[in-house]
Amino acid sequence: MSTLELFSLPFMQRALIAAVFVGLAAPVVGTYLVQRRLALMGDGLGHVAVTGVALGLLTGTSPTWTAVVVAVLGAVLIEVIRERGHTNGDVALALLFYGGLAGGVLLTGLGGQSASRLQTFLFGSITTISVADVVTTMVLAAVVVLLGVGLSPQLFAVAQDQEFARVAGLNVRAYNLLVAVMAAVSVTVAMRTVGLLLVSALMVVPVATSQQLTRSFRTTLVAAMALGTVASLGGLVVSALVPAGTSVSPGPTIVLLALAGFVATWPVGVWLRHREQLRAPFPVDPDAPDGAVAPLCPEVVPGPADHRHDEEHADHDHGPDCGHVAVPHGDHVDYVHDGHRHAPHGRHYDEH
Repeated sequence: MSTLELFSLPFMQRALIAAVFVGLAAPVVGTYLVQRRLALMGDGLGHVAVTGVALGLLTGTSPTWTAVVVAVLGAVLIEVIRERGHTNGDVALALLFYGGLAGGVLLTGLGGQSASRLQTFLFGSITTISVADVVTTMVLAAVVVLLGVGLSPQLFAVAQDQEFARVAGLNVRAYNLLVAVMAAVSVTVAMRTVGLLLVSALMVVPVATSQQLTRSFRTTLVAAMALGTVASLGGLVVSALVPAGTSVSPGPTIVLLALAGFVATWPVGVWLRHREQLRAPFPVDPDAPDGAVAPLCPEVVPGPADHRHDEEHADHDHGPDCGHVAVPHGDHVDYVHDGHRHAPHGRHYDEH
């Protein structure tokens, strides 16, 4: 079967549509979870959703909707526990991990369902997704994206500094609950794509990758959505194009492709951060006279060794058109040159 014939099959078209919506929605929530240092919350909610899936299989109803209900209840519970201060977030997540997974396995056994049936939700089975599942995925993912993008200023303020958000008049509790509910919905939306045990990777890894290349929150959010979509579609396509006789699940392929993107961009992120440090002005000493700067090390007093003549570049004239980065430094301007800062001083340059 040719590639064109493969992607013309109805089940493959449904899988592609679901992959696009999941790839867009999961990183939206993941951006706020990473900002709040709750990157593992998706794992905890994924384990809770196992109980919801088992309830659906036990009662003969849609496992997707029962998983949504149970995951939302678990998300609200963890936020209440965190806010009341009865225990810290890590302990609450651990309770969700163990209780949710154990309850799901127990209910699956009581319902007479086989382990293979539950495994399609644990590790994903996007190629077997039905039309009803695709519609459910599209609707829920669209709601998550609209809320995550439309309320990004408020959600970012709460995730970044809750005290500032309260002073600004925002309802911190409501927005925290909203993020938790969005995370629960995203987990259940992605369970047929990457599985409940791997869903957190699709929520977190694209965000971590985009943070290597971007600096603003909005740019990080948009880039994470793009990277999540590329990983979802790429993993699906790779798993579909493997040689005949080889079985490769789309879920793990999607996660590994997302991880490969992070590994590829990590050196670039290191270089960009180093370059940004070279461009940054020296720290200002609040106790020093106007125009003075703080030493690079509190225990070292700047002296002749910190400002040495640079004879190697004496024949180069720094100025607005020299092509080097200009950095304000007290009452003068330094120019970044070969990893050092050159300050014009008479007929020569001092090197910092």
